[in-house]
Amino acid sequence: MYRALIVEDDPAAADVLRAHLARYGKERGAEFAVEVLPSALEFLERRPKADIVFLDIGLPGISGMEAAEVMRQTDPVTPIVFVTDLAQYAVRGYAVDALDFMVKPVEYEDFSLRMGRAMRVMERNAERTVAIPTADGLRVVAQRDVIYVEIFRHDLCWHVAREAEPLHARGTLTAVAEELGPDRFCRISASHLINMGQLRLIRGDSVVMSNGDELPISRRRRKDALDALTRYVGGSL
Repeated sequence: MYRALIVEDDPAAADVLRAHLARYGKERGAEFAVEVLPSALEFLERRPKADIVFLDIGLPGISGMEAAEVMRQTDPVTPIVFVTDLAQYAVRGYAVDALDFMVKPVEYEDFSLRMGRAMRVMERNAERTVAIPTADGLRVVAQRDVIYVEIFRHDLCWHVAREAEPLHARGTLTAVAEELGPDRFCRISASHLINMGQLRLIRGDSVVMSNGDELPISRRRRKDALDALTRYVGGSL
């Protein structure tokens, strides 16, 4: 399932995009969980996790273009599609690496054509891998399959879905966190980096992962970790 975020202050325009996504998904065998936010301010405050963001440029207060500039400071990957009746903004869109523009009113034929490119980007993002230098050789695994990484006596233990035992490698957790990035992974303690997509339960001072392992959230990292988890799940803890 792909998560689509629509940032649009016009409910009718948002409904059009929602309907187009539903139709496109039905025709192509894809599933979209759609969330709509009415302002760029709410988008920047909440920063819900999304696989694609549809941004109206002409939002009141903070414009969609300004919101995209802020978003790109921490997220260079997630595709942005601007939805606008102001075609002259297209040139500025390249500065924030916008994937595409859709001009209102958005007709389904145009939407469907442009979504083909967006789907290729989302599929490529979903397939990002990481190379783990184990004693047996370089193991390449999908990032989404990494449940969590822990460090024990300078030994990194990679807990990976469908692997009977952790994969062991030398290195530092800080370097791993930088390589994997903050979009999906969150440092919850000095010893643990978790994949938020593999999260199953959040408790006050711990998390339970998809393999059943319960990991502590350190007091020093608790606020930042819970903020990151809240943004990822798009709700409140």
